[in-house]
Amino acid sequence: MGPTAGPRVPTSIADFRATASTRLSGFPHTEVADAPSLRRAAVLLCVVDEPDGPLSVIVIKRAYRGRNAGQWGLPGGRVDAGETTEQAAIRELHEELGLTATPADILGRLDDFPATSGFVITPIVAALDDAGELRPNPAEVHSVHLVDLDRLAADDVPHWVSPEDVALRADAPSTTLEGAGLLQMRLAENMTIHAPTGAMLWQFREVVLLGRDATEARIAHFDQPEWTRH
Repeated sequence: MGPTAGPRVPTSIADFRATASTRLSGFPHTEVADAPSLRRAAVLLCVVDEPDGPLSVIVIKRAYRGRNAGQWGLPGGRVDAGETTEQAAIRELHEELGLTATPADILGRLDDFPATSGFVITPIVAALDDAGELRPNPAEVHSVHLVDLDRLAADDVPHWVSPEDVALRADAPSTTLEGAGLLQMRLAENMTIHAPTGAMLWQFREVVLLGRDATEARIAHFDQPEWTRH
């Protein structure tokens, strides 16, 4: 799969901060109300400016053990008692990758995603001026991937496939109707990401990178493959 250029996206971390802050401040995010059995998690859509590289968002592949073994994800995890979602996302970033973010690095948030695993996931958007050295925790992270924002915004990244074809992953034929089936974010060879992570990356792309209207970018109804339910 060759890269396809998308619309212009911010090329400096300062430009990204300004653009993301403006768009997120005008985005009426949805929240899932608390309930006695509700379990909350938070993830960080963390944009970094690598030396001699493009602006990128951090994506991880989880360790082949425990919950979500081997699945694509974003830095994050369960919200502990007494934590806010922002605090949890910052803590998890440090625990999983050794990166330090502060409340000043947070630019806003996107919609809560009710995952079929039983967790409600809150995506937080942040930008780091100086990411420092990535130190992935092998107990939690198998590999770390920096996804170029230009690639994420490319026209050929989102695909919609029928549930019966999803086992074919990136080989599944796409439909022409957005939202008709399962979302695949085809970011690179051997990097096809489904909901919930794919849904949050899609909304980040639509709202933050492309400036789409909220009514065109909701994700709570997105289907998930069977293997993400555990």
